[in-house]
Amino acid sequence: MSPEAASHLFVLFGGTGDLARRKLLPAVQRLSRDGLLQGRWAVLGVARRTDLDDAGYRAWVRQALRDAGVGEDELRHWCDDCLYYHSMGGDSDPADAYRALAARIEAIEARHELPGNRLFYLALPPRAFVGVLDGLGGQELLRGPGWTRVVVEKPIGHDLQSATELESHIHRWLDEEQVFRIDHYLGKETVQNLLVLRFGNAMFEALFNRQHVENVQITVAEDIGVEGRAGYYDRSGALRDMVQNHLTQLLTLIAMEVPAAYDAASVRYEKIKVLRSVRPLRPEHVVRGQYIATGDAPGYLDDPDVPEGSTTETFAALRLDVDNWRWQGVPFYLRTGKRLPRRVTEIAVVFRRPPVQLFESMRCTDVQNEALVLRLQPDEAFSLYLDVKRPGEPMRLERIPLDFDYAEHFEDFPDAYTTLLLDVVQGDQTLFVHHDEVVESWKLYSPLVEKAADRRVFTYAAGSWGPGEADLLLEREGHTWLTR
Repeated sequence: MSPEAASHLFVLFGGTGDLARRKLLPAVQRLSRDGLLQGRWAVLGVARRTDLDDAGYRAWVRQALRDAGVGEDELRHWCDDCLYYHSMGGDSDPADAYRALAARIEAIEARHELPGNRLFYLALPPRAFVGVLDGLGGQELLRGPGWTRVVVEKPIGHDLQSATELESHIHRWLDEEQVFRIDHYLGKETVQNLLVLRFGNAMFEALFNRQHVENVQITVAEDIGVEGRAGYYDRSGALRDMVQNHLTQLLTLIAMEVPAAYDAASVRYEKIKVLRSVRPLRPEHVVRGQYIATGDAPGYLDDPDVPEGSTTETFAALRLDVDNWRWQGVPFYLRTGKRLPRRVTEIAVVFRRPPVQLFESMRCTDVQNEALVLRLQPDEAFSLYLDVKRPGEPMRLERIPLDFDYAEHFEDFPDAYTTLLLDVVQGDQTLFVHHDEVVESWKLYSPLVEKAADRRVFTYAAGSWGPGEADLLLEREGHTWLTR
């Protein structure tokens, strides 16, 4: 991409919010530091705060960068003159507010001689998307002289109907190639390397099928509770907050066929095929849980912002079946929850045992299957567990991992938002969610979330791995969770 094509104005709605402070503005700083933002650029933070001007916002951003670990030497190279603030607060008419925003955008573009390329990031609650899109569209800000790209955060709707309505509104103003639905999990280096591992190494691609894989397990565990998000979380729950987006995206990547090319259209096409192949979920294949107090750890219902008697699930475990030639008969187990023993995100591909257990009596461990474990957080790594002979006599076997740890091999690699923001600037949608993925995912999960109140929620102790029923979900098939 030429410097002129990359030159742009980054308009950050929610510019004083938590996501902007912790992730987005530090990501812009890293891109600037590493020289990855080609051409000319500027950032315009947009929020409702009326107590900030350009100077105040620049001071606020500098403190946010310090809090994110940016050193003073690096801050000297930060472009204060490229940073602006615009308040949408006050009681003005919305049309007037967006006319003022349009004038501010045009003035900044003129000052920096920008070609009219605009990146709008909606770091806002989903309920605000419609109003912002209408305001921008009404002022022709989404049809500027250059390219226009809009980033929207999950969740896209809370069921199939609301997602369809929101998608229709998005497409009222934008073409699909302008929309970047972000899921930060897809920007993690291990997730991207998953495609390289599968399709760049013939050994693994040859093993990823029903002849060699017994089951696949995807775990996204959090050791914290709702932590001040109870108002939002109680309206969503684990199925909406994590399963419908994060875990399902990981499912599509681990199960997809080889794409025709490594580009957005090819990768997204294969992911959509996976979703369309998933068998409708059966109630007995879904376990919902809610954590209760243990020791000093409070229970979900102890949070003052949680309605009395709430049945919102803080834990979910599911079995999904992908009915295609590659995966027919291989269960995919998805699990996520709050107040679990540790924070970890792992994908475990469990391989079938040999047809004849020649060395069964010689094992020293209780692990029964070879497995490839991909850890996405907190420390990104791969582990391939294999049997080896222990030294000495008599002959004994032991299960050991062959490990690859990113931190040991690479001094520095970008975080997810740094990667994804650069992709937006470059117009690369490979790691972003397509409209059809949103629709197909909600087709799968809407029957669950719409009838969630009618289904039992099992309790589990805070600090445990969820209700025992989640273990039974696997034990019925002779399987066990590998992530513990």
